[in-house]
Amino acid sequence: MEPHKHKHIDALHVASDDAQLAALGYTSNFDRTMTVWQNFALGFTYLSPVVGVYSVFAFGLQAGGPPMIWSYLIAGLGQFLVALVFGEVVSQFPISGGLYPWARRLVGRRWAWLAGWIYAWALFTTIAAVVLGAGPFLATLFGVSNTPEFTTIASLVLIAISTAVNMRGTKLLARVAMFGFICELVGAIVVGIDLLTMHRVQPLSTVFNTFGVQGSGSYVPAFLAAALVGLFCCYGFEACGDVAEETPNPSVEIPKAMRMTIYVGVGASAFVCFALMLAVPNMANVISGKEVDPIGDILLNAFGPLGAKAVIVVVMVSFISCVLSLQAAVSRLLFSYARDEMIVGSRFLSRLAENAHVPEGALLISGLMPAAIVVIGYFLQNALATVLNFAVIGIYLAFQMIVAAALYARSRGWQPTGQFRLGAWAWPVNLLALGYGVAAIVNMAWPRTPSEPWFLNYSMILTVAIIGGLGILYMVLGRPYLKGHAPYGDAAVLHKRVG
Repeated sequence: MEPHKHKHIDALHVASDDAQLAALGYTSNFDRTMTVWQNFALGFTYLSPVVGVYSVFAFGLQAGGPPMIWSYLIAGLGQFLVALVFGEVVSQFPISGGLYPWARRLVGRRWAWLAGWIYAWALFTTIAAVVLGAGPFLATLFGVSNTPEFTTIASLVLIAISTAVNMRGTKLLARVAMFGFICELVGAIVVGIDLLTMHRVQPLSTVFNTFGVQGSGSYVPAFLAAALVGLFCCYGFEACGDVAEETPNPSVEIPKAMRMTIYVGVGASAFVCFALMLAVPNMANVISGKEVDPIGDILLNAFGPLGAKAVIVVVMVSFISCVLSLQAAVSRLLFSYARDEMIVGSRFLSRLAENAHVPEGALLISGLMPAAIVVIGYFLQNALATVLNFAVIGIYLAFQMIVAAALYARSRGWQPTGQFRLGAWAWPVNLLALGYGVAAIVNMAWPRTPSEPWFLNYSMILTVAIIGGLGILYMVLGRPYLKGHAPYGDAAVLHKRVG
């Protein structure tokens, strides 16, 4: 097809997308230039197989031994069901900000406000967890000691770089996300194949060998504890919907990008974990905790000092692109909140940069809040573990608020009208997605360290109670959900609005 015909078709798509958005009650000044592959790359780099696996590999082996790898399959299947539900919702409501506007249209203003609050804090803590997790790899790359001071400074620098890149606009974000996707996928495949063919130490049957982590009891509790590995690595697809107003033909392309993120992202995560696991020289030392940096040792043994640093460079590209995608997601959420006048400082947070057409105020806050968490974490013990805990459970709570909202809307008569529909499978898929999500949340929140102080043993429940409680208190006292005039509770055909 000739170039001018491509441009004509793109212009028609943009006009149609703007008309659909106007029918939903909004106008947009975003650059609608993100292709479906770039949208998928955003979700993939947010999910980031390398970041996920490299961050929790040692924990997974210590908690559940090699069979922990099967948690990727369980989490992948469960999150695929969630992605199908999200696909139906975003196809009908392709609005920037993702979870918040979806909850607003499916249920109402208060439910949406609380879902957005939880999701925003989960993303802030996820960004902090990712940059803190990058510290040890940066220390190895530069040949310095991985001190708390170095990790804190490196984390703040990564956040600053990400904020600066995001401020440049959608086109640069999309290009960097695509570059990160290519580097990460190629790096994961090349390193994985090399480890499996040239440096495999463990037999294939290792994935069924618990190495006695369960002691004299059942293996199930150990596996459930290690399942955090799969849960941590199998989300990110929702970011595809956060930039709905920056993607042409979003009703078709975003559900597709979400599913692609699950297929490729979870598959790559399992492959990377499998390759690393079979290259562990002494599994008993890793499981016992004697070997504190198994990935560093694996890379050094396999590729030598120079080769290991080359792999770490690819790993750092993955970390940076992951932070970029996370920050883009939370900034669009804050923008969507502010556009509906649902939060303090709405005028500042909903302002788009004149040239870059990105929410510069929201991006600034999406850098400052994770930076504050990093600094606070410097003065607290077990900061990364605590931050990581809420990062995961907060995301899952927000997800299930949307899954439950879709069920609620269906019970009220909602018939999805987007271009992606589940048809007769809608109810069973929705119910199974909710069951999976609730089970995952219960598993994550279950206290497993009775020897630790109570506030550490119950850290997940405690952080959820504090953040959720503050959100409810803010909502009840300030009634921010009553501000603004954006539509709400209109997914189903009702005689009166709900919310």
